Amino acid sequence: MIDGLMKDVIDPLWEAMARPLARAGLTPNQVTALGLALIILASLAYLWHRSPWIYGLTLAFAFVFDALDGAVARQTGLSSKVGGYFDAMVDRYQELIVLLAIGWVTGHWALALLAFSGAMLTSYAKARTAIETPVSNTDWPDLFERMERIIYLCFLLLLAGLLPWNWVLPAGLTVYAILCHVTALQRIRRAFLLLKEADRNES
Repeated sequence: MIDGLMKDVIDPLWEAMARPLARAGLTPNQVTALGLALIILASLAYLWHRSPWIYGLTLAFAFVFDALDGAVARQTGLSSKVGGYFDAMVDRYQELIVLLAIGWVTGHWALALLAFSGAMLTSYAKARTAIETPVSNTDWPDLFERMERIIYLCFLLLLAGLLPWNWVLPAGLTVYAILCHVTALQRIRRAFLLLKEADRNES
């Protein structure tokens, strides 16, 4: 939702930050792979230092870097369907790695599972609809999309590290999971409406 509503503000920032990467000769897929590597390194470091606020800061940096692959693709003229697919799959693995790390360090495995399943169902609800009928890639401005999830998780980890209460992280993960599943249901509802309309058009 943020990405859609603030596209005119966010896109020029991505373009400016991506320019040095494009000039250095990096391809979009290389930027995507480097973003995944940064997430893995930040998560492995979290298993060692166990500091939520350090993890939040390093994740914020890694996710910003990861977001530049699309801008690099536009600037280098190397956009491709393979690149789009690779980016989408890497995004899912990034969320899995982050929530696995949080579950490992905190022991809140059930909340991490609920959070991850909600994020995956949100993604799958749209992807599965596209198999049945053509859908717009931009007209799904839902409540808790990937950009919101990233910002929320980084902010939650910072808060959990700076505030003295042990309940901040589990409470925040609970809210995260709820918002993910609400968004999945929102997309399921839209999918039903689209598919019913497609069925009527075919009959």
